[in-house]
Amino acid sequence: MNSTTDDTYAIAIVGGVYRERCMRPAWQEVYGSAGRAASAMASMGVSVELYTYYDSITEPVLISRAAIEGFKFSGESIPKSIIFDYDHGLATPRIYSFGSRQSSLRVQAEQVLRFGMLEGSATVHGKRVVYDPQSPAKPEPFRQNGSTADELALILNYREARLLSGGVSTSADLIAKSLVLDGHAQVVVIKCGPLGALVHDGKSTDLVPAYRSRSVWKIGSGDNFAAHFALRWMEEGKSAAESADLASRATAYYCQSKGFAIPEIFESFTPEAIVPSEAFRNGRRPVVYLAGPFFTLAQLWIVEQARKDLTDMGLEVFSPYHDVGCGSAEDVVMLDLAGIERADIIFAIGDGMDSGTIYEIGYARAKVKPVIVYCENESQENKKMMQGSSCLMCDDYVSAIYHAVWTACSL
Repeated sequence: MNSTTDDTYAIAIVGGVYRERCMRPAWQEVYGSAGRAASAMASMGVSVELYTYYDSITEPVLISRAAIEGFKFSGESIPKSIIFDYDHGLATPRIYSFGSRQSSLRVQAEQVLRFGMLEGSATVHGKRVVYDPQSPAKPEPFRQNGSTADELALILNYREARLLSGGVSTSADLIAKSLVLDGHAQVVVIKCGPLGALVHDGKSTDLVPAYRSRSVWKIGSGDNFAAHFALRWMEEGKSAAESADLASRATAYYCQSKGFAIPEIFESFTPEAIVPSEAFRNGRRPVVYLAGPFFTLAQLWIVEQARKDLTDMGLEVFSPYHDVGCGSAEDVVMLDLAGIERADIIFAIGDGMDSGTIYEIGYARAKVKPVIVYCENESQENKKMMQGSSCLMCDDYVSAIYHAVWTACSL
């Protein structure tokens, strides 16, 4: 498919539209990176044209959404769209792909936001282009498929940036400078989790903070960041650093609301910036004590999930199940308490009100250590002592993990 954007539309968005399912919190929608970006920009009052692959299920959703939200939709029909199936927002999704790789979408426009895709590729030609490869394992260089841009901004996570730079350094700053010097782009934005985002435009390097939200809906948060960055940098002509900061704020709104900001709401939304400690910035890994029962398969599953997710986000995890094991009181209690003494924070799994977990929470609070409690199914009465002793209570797993990381990185 070859297309030239209608001049009445300010930005062309090219990328995947996928079916998304999540077990907890329950979620079943049609979005994908490009579909979500189109809704995010349209909500901010920008005229956009979406180019994507679609099937008989996603097409009517896109037609209705485009009519309601005010964007234009076109693309190429395929037998069946890809499905992303998550256990929760931090889980690696099961990806159900159907059929062979499709012929490339081809789009020419003044301003383009391009996303990497699984089912095909997109060759784009534009004056100003923002590119998010969306592939932590094997990001495709922008120009590899013949795409061109007078000015190009790359939106990358740290792993993508390292791979595209050829592993030139472990420093995000040096990686960004290398990508610009080697001609990959004029602007490089590297997302670094709680450290925020590093922005390099060939002249200066800026650090933009991540922002707190009361809850965290993670699925699609990166799509939202790319959309808001593209809107500010391409359509409004703001600097790369200011565009990234506004995108970071908009992402906090998305994570908190599961929705898309409109200008009036965005102007009044004032999230708190996450301020990592100097020690964390210099590589210190805070220690989190993982408290929770581990006597059934279900309990062990959530302990394993929490240990993996906390570790993946840069914390050192002390887990009694993994680091002490089962045994008599004489065998394990003093070792567990020593683990609490050493820890910076405690992440507690509260459902079931396990007596050992409750004791560990009380012991930690007596030591004035921050405690984050993930608890979905207990009564207010059962949670009273934890709430009253200034534990941070979360009834959503992903939100609890993020609050633990934000708390730890500030110490």
